[in-house]
Amino acid sequence: MQDRSLWKLAVQFIKFGFVGISNTLISLVVYYLGLALGVHYVAANAAGFVLGTINAYFWNNRYVFKKAEGEVRSTGRSVVRVFVSYGFTLALSTVLLALWVDGLHISDKIAPIINLLVTIPLNFVLNKFWAFRGEKK
Repeated sequence: MQDRSLWKLAVQFIKFGFVGISNTLISLVVYYLGLALGVHYVAANAAGFVLGTINAYFWNNRYVFKKAEGEVRSTGRSVVRVFVSYGFTLALSTVLLALWVDGLHISDKIAPIINLLVTIPLNFVLNKFWAFRGEKK
C-alpha cells in the first residue's frame, strides 16, 4: 500500500514536471522577450509569472491534481490558492533574482534558471497539499 502511494506521488511529480516545463518555457520566453524590449528584469519576470501561472492552473487542474472520486473542490478557492502559491514563489524568486544579478553578479539570463531549483519543488508541495486539496463529500 505504501509503495503504491509513493508511486502515485512520483508519477504526479513527473506530470507536474511536464506542466512545469511548459510554465517555464512560457515564463522564460516572456522574460527574455521583455529583456530584448528593454524591460527591467524584475518587470519581465513578473509578466512571465502571470502568464506561466495561468498555464499552471489550467494544466495542473486538468492533468496533475485531478479531483478524486467523491472529492469536492472549489474552483475559485483553487485559483486563488494557485496564484498565492505562485505569488509566494515569485516573491522568493524575485529576491533571489536580485541577489544573483545585483549581489553576486550572475548573468540575468542564467539567474532565473538557478531559481527553478528552489521554486519547482516548493510549488509542487504548495499545489498538491494546499491549492488543489479538496474535501471529501
